[in-house]
Amino acid sequence: MAQFQVFIIGDEILSGRRQDQHFAVALKTLQQHGHQLAGVRYLPDTPAVIERAFRETLNDGANVISFGGIGATPDDHTRLALAQAAEVDLFRHPEAAALIEQRFGADAYPYRIQMAEFPSGSSLIPNPVNQVAGAFFRRHALLPGFPNMAWPMLEWMLATHYTDGIAPHVCSIIVPDAKEGELVGVMQTLVRDYPGIGFSSLPSYGNARHATPHIEFSTSGEPMKAEAAMADLQHQLDARGIFWFSAQPADSPTINRS
Repeated sequence: MAQFQVFIIGDEILSGRRQDQHFAVALKTLQQHGHQLAGVRYLPDTPAVIERAFRETLNDGANVISFGGIGATPDDHTRLALAQAAEVDLFRHPEAAALIEQRFGADAYPYRIQMAEFPSGSSLIPNPVNQVAGAFFRRHALLPGFPNMAWPMLEWMLATHYTDGIAPHVCSIIVPDAKEGELVGVMQTLVRDYPGIGFSSLPSYGNARHATPHIEFSTSGEPMKAEAAMADLQHQLDARGIFWFSAQPADSPTINRS
């Protein structure tokens, strides 16, 4: 399992002129490949801001998926920002240039051809829609902002450059009418006794999981350990006479205790 940062770049998103569609799809796609979303940043079309973000992720050796800013207009800064952050030159990739020339002919010049320029050392991410490629450079994927192009390119990049991981095993229960403040001690004990296991407490006034106020508790990680942690939590709730039921599967919970 790999962890990924996602950059969503564009003033149009931050101003509200366009609604972001990438976050939900990136999250779902990563999960389907057994990977984890570690963070999301919404960045403006400001070269210094984008370069600073890339410099940080390059220094951290992070896996990054970047959407937007790889066109040929004056507000497209992503390619140059990554090159400057990595302290390498922009390089006109010959295969990317050939694809642009094939598609646009003489109209590839003088501007469209700039979309073939990537940080030196980049490999291409093929674009099945218009053949204007993205790039993969030091575990950073540069994808266009157009969803119909970016999403199949994301799938190709994950299949080509990464090995699918195993999604963590998740156990969930719902505790109706529970109050988090009264169960903090139980939670602290669980987290202390099961290091390395993910734990979450999600209070709600009512949702599709359960119509009335409740808390959904989850443990996640290696299957046997996640199951053991959840069994311990259930035991502690039982000892306090607190009603709970299983939240798995989500669409048809099964009552476990009364």
